[in-house]
Amino acid sequence: MHDEIEGVFAKLTAAQVVERLERAEIANARLNTMQEFWEHPQLAARGRWSEVDTPAGPIRAMKPPFNLSGFDPRMAAVPALGEHSRRILAELGYGAADIEQLAAAGAINPS
Repeated sequence: MHDEIEGVFAKLTAAQVVERLERAEIANARLNTMQEFWEHPQLAARGRWSEVDTPAGPIRAMKPPFNLSGFDPRMAAVPALGEHSRRILAELGYGAADIEQLAAAGAINPS
């Protein structure tokens, strides 16, 4: 059955497929390309984008999927690879010598 459907749809444009599905009253939605998603006017109109810093420079990032009156979500910089490893390991109970041993072995960043 799937092969038959794919065989018919493969010969049609996306607009033709949507038109046929609409005519048959079959629920459907067109999937945007990534570029269409990034440029979608509704996301811009609702202020869904924020700029955050990264080790490679600033990037656009999507805010969390909710809006709360008077609340702006925290959109902090993206940490560098391994930036917080030592602090996290210390919080997990690793001693300074253990952390240094992991760094010497290349398991975490040496800095």
